[in-house]
Amino acid sequence: MDKNSENSVKIRLFKTPTHNCSYLQDRQASTIFVDPDLLITKSLYTEFSELGFRRSGSHLYRPDCDTCKACISCRIPTKTFSIKNKHRRVIKKNQDLVVVKTNALTCDQSYELYERYINTRHKDGDMYPATSEQFEAFIQAVTPDTCFYKFYLKNQLISVSIIDALENGLSAVYTFFDPREKQRSLGIYSILIQIQDCIAVGLPYLFLGYWVKNCKKMQYKADFRPIEILVEGRWLLAK
Repeated sequence: MDKNSENSVKIRLFKTPTHNCSYLQDRQASTIFVDPDLLITKSLYTEFSELGFRRSGSHLYRPDCDTCKACISCRIPTKTFSIKNKHRRVIKKNQDLVVVKTNALTCDQSYELYERYINTRHKDGDMYPATSEQFEAFIQAVTPDTCFYKFYLKNQLISVSIIDALENGLSAVYTFFDPREKQRSLGIYSILIQIQDCIAVGLPYLFLGYWVKNCKKMQYKADFRPIEILVEGRWLLAK
């Protein structure tokens, strides 16, 4: 990143070797990372998010594949979000949950829930099997503006969402939940709560990360409308 101003800053980016794609079978992928030694302020994080970067643990990254552009950054413009009947049904299913927001995730239930989620839902992924070291590096790594949304059914933790606050919105970093509660659509419910929070404090966007057309795990994002996608450096309303 090199701004043409008195405060211009050159930021080093590093590209990984090619590796198996996490989203599409038989595809090779590569990723660019922001210099890990760079101090990422809220302002800089916001700017990188506008350019399609995401946070994973302590790193900001963006897909940078040589032959594939399937990963498309997407965000919900919260002021014009239109709730669907299917979303209302999800809200109704989860009316019995209590949402607790915290800046730290230290309870034993959190890791147990994460381990159950990864080992049940992502056996085909590079995060399997879950480990406490992985949990520490991926989930518990935070920014000064990270918040954890903890969803309780009575006294039982059944879902956790990691959220970063930006200057112009919230970034939905990751959600994990009890796979035995799949009928609740907890991932979708968490997004609806985040949209509600954006609206409450006047934040115009909820950044959802990447949408991949032929990846079934990503299709739920297309149900949130209107939705904007990043195309050749410009945010456009998806048709």
